[in-house]
Amino acid sequence: MKPPKVTKKLAVSNFATRIKVVLLWLLVMAALFVIYFATNMFPVIAGYGAKSLCSCVYLQGRSEADVINNELGTILGKVGSFSIDRTDSSVYGSVWFFTKKKAIYRRGLGCTLVNGLGEEEIRAQQFIGKRNAKINQDTIAWPDGNLILDSLPRGIDKAALDNLIADQFVEKNPLTPINTRAIVLLYDGRLISEKYANGFDASTMQMGWSMTKSITNAMIGILVKQGSLDVNAPAPIPDWEHDRKEKITLNDLLHMSSGLDWSEVYNRPSDATDMLFREQDAGRFAFSVKATDEPNEKFHYSSGTTNILQWIIRQKVGDEQYHRFPYNKLFNKIGMQSALLEPDPSGTYVGSSFSYATARDWARFGLLYLNDGIWNGERILPEGWVKYTTTPAPPAPIGEYGAQWWLNAGKKDNPAQRSYSDLPTDTFIADGFEGQNVFVIPSKKLVLVRLGLSQKALPDMNKFVADVIKLMP
Repeated sequence: MKPPKVTKKLAVSNFATRIKVVLLWLLVMAALFVIYFATNMFPVIAGYGAKSLCSCVYLQGRSEADVINNELGTILGKVGSFSIDRTDSSVYGSVWFFTKKKAIYRRGLGCTLVNGLGEEEIRAQQFIGKRNAKINQDTIAWPDGNLILDSLPRGIDKAALDNLIADQFVEKNPLTPINTRAIVLLYDGRLISEKYANGFDASTMQMGWSMTKSITNAMIGILVKQGSLDVNAPAPIPDWEHDRKEKITLNDLLHMSSGLDWSEVYNRPSDATDMLFREQDAGRFAFSVKATDEPNEKFHYSSGTTNILQWIIRQKVGDEQYHRFPYNKLFNKIGMQSALLEPDPSGTYVGSSFSYATARDWARFGLLYLNDGIWNGERILPEGWVKYTTTPAPPAPIGEYGAQWWLNAGKKDNPAQRSYSDLPTDTFIADGFEGQNVFVIPSKKLVLVRLGLSQKALPDMNKFVADVIKLMP
């Protein structure tokens, strides 16, 4: 009877050994994951926080505490540490002892993370010439200026409209606030209603995030009008010559249908987070990824393709004129006097993500597209450009995307299957992270701007815009 007892003890011992090996393996894997995450994501967290704090303080004029408690508080405040050094207009961000990032502010260029290049080299990139024409817009009538007519078009119930808009600033659920900060409504080119949250007003520059992509669309359009670019031609990128990527056209890039392999996620290490917060040259980083599909085959939303477009714009315009190009050819012409684009460390505008403008200036941008690219009789965008922009990309499953603008066209054989079921099919939208929107609805003569900090819940823009339409003539 003794041998079986020994065997049983050995079996128990072997089982315990296996458990220890498994636990040790799990601990090793967990440690490797922590190291991987710390190495790849902590620089992103530190960079995101430093860049955001820098822009909000130096462009918006807000306090350090306000930005940390709001923009950074719910996401980064528990793991990151952020501070301002006003002696050299810079901001530091760090995550425990793993990593540290620095963002610097430069007049006319906004804030840029110090990545890849030395700080002195980045600071040496000076904005050449005036960013905006110095015009007192308060003495000029809308839309070129800020003098607003008191009278309204017939058929508009001003009280009902104002109440509807005011309701967007009321939080229905304190656990999931939508934090609306600005709403501006245009009808037939006239500013008929606007409202701002406490601490924000008509002069506050607000972040556009991915609405910046639509600005890049306009810059490409201007170069097409000049004859410098052809959307149907292969993208002029020397690195793509004699490569499968040489078949990619500007049209494919504009349509987010390039076939490039791209990871557009933000809650873990990805191509998008590396490009925005760790790389020196966003466009070059993006055009260096491999191609996995044929061009014009699949719709794949990618901030990288927009920064490739911005890189191309810089090559076509030339370094001497590049920084002033969007101001001279676009912003100053349509009264967007507050608008500002921020560059990556190499000096190329981050055309996918980094722009600021007042709510009224975002409305002016939408109005340009409502008016088919014409402003005060001058054609800013080429004839047919808005139609091209708002024609669905062939691979977009439900006609939801055109050329750097979101659409509401619906599925080709079933228009009822669309992104905003209660809005007209001709609606197109500049759309940005955390609820930044410019809605343009030609059939209703409407431009509606909504800006906010919607980190926990997004507003129901389908219902809100539909309710606005009901109150129009």
